[in-house]
Amino acid sequence: MTLEELDKKYVLHTYARDYTNFTYGVGSTLYDESGKDYIDFASGIGVNSVGHGNEKLANAICEQAKKIIHISNLQVIEPQAKLAEKIALLYSDDVGVFFSNSGAEANEGAIKLARKYGEISFPKKRYKILTLENSFHGRTLATVKATGQDSFHPSCFAPYIDGFSYVKTLKDVENALDDETVAVMIELIKGEGGVAALPKDEVQHLVKVLKEKNVLLIVDEVQSGVFRSGEFLASQVYGIKPDIITLAKGLAGGVPIGAIVTPHKDVFVAGDHGSTFGGNYLSTAAGNTALEILNNIKESGQLSKTIAYFEDKLQTILKENSDKFEAVTGLGLMRGLKAKSSEIQVKTIKQSLKEGVIVLKSGNNTVRFLPSLTITKDEIDEGFARFEKALSNI
Repeated sequence: MTLEELDKKYVLHTYARDYTNFTYGVGSTLYDESGKDYIDFASGIGVNSVGHGNEKLANAICEQAKKIIHISNLQVIEPQAKLAEKIALLYSDDVGVFFSNSGAEANEGAIKLARKYGEISFPKKRYKILTLENSFHGRTLATVKATGQDSFHPSCFAPYIDGFSYVKTLKDVENALDDETVAVMIELIKGEGGVAALPKDEVQHLVKVLKEKNVLLIVDEVQSGVFRSGEFLASQVYGIKPDIITLAKGLAGGVPIGAIVTPHKDVFVAGDHGSTFGGNYLSTAAGNTALEILNNIKESGQLSKTIAYFEDKLQTILKENSDKFEAVTGLGLMRGLKAKSSEIQVKTIKQSLKEGVIVLKSGNNTVRFLPSLTITKDEIDEGFARFEKALSNI
């Protein structure tokens, strides 16, 4: 039985899979079973923040696995405490951190935290959460309902959890607030919604409005966090201090992890929330090492150089292919090329894979780029040479 046959027979069909079988990777280059190499501009949808086969990360995972992989969260976990400290220091704020296994779980926990805040902080309970149209916050029943896209709300999964409503733009938030609204939940850069960055002035105005009305701001940084914007958090790029931030994806370089970060350290008490696997020895040991690697390239100036070089390449592509694309979107190394049609978008992604470069789909006909943050100049050059070749065949 071939791998494709095996997958189709035994794995639930929840993904429209490509059946390229990658067997190993080095940096931002993947190799399939035939030895063909691919430049990876996707990094597992923003997860492989330090690239493939990173020796320092692999050694940290291996050494931790030899000692303890997992114990219960009923005991203190040293690398978990140290990773929480690292996050707080990189954010430069007095925050507490809860660790989960994914971005959806982190967002689910953020919703619970907000709802408890709404219970204990007001004479009348507040529980409603506003999100933006074209947002994406996860696949659980709560986070999928928080997602502002009708396509994620099919009738087969109904009834959905009550308490979520959507606004078109940040300017619409103020008029949508009522005395049952406890929080507004946003992505500063919409990962699934066209890699669109929100206007900085509108975000800062929203922060002022919400503080005046004692409404929480939740910022979903599952994809934009962990240096992908050029700073540790996109919130720092925007100059804001949200009430709750969620992280995941690149935080442990590929090991599953999620995190809720909040200055509201006393809202949850023992028993309010939990996770069997969240923040275990393996994931947090990986997280400590990934953050060390990434902070080093940030402090050295290498990350800002990589971002600028990648941006220049995208702008060149846009200029030379104005018949196919109309804008470069996003921030840092969370980027998009907005195609002039869905047909161009789909053909670009498929042809790119044929030419040996991996890019992703996003909403609004956008081709998405999420390379590892450690990608080299040579890998960027080779990836865009292949991307240009793919475009010439469309």
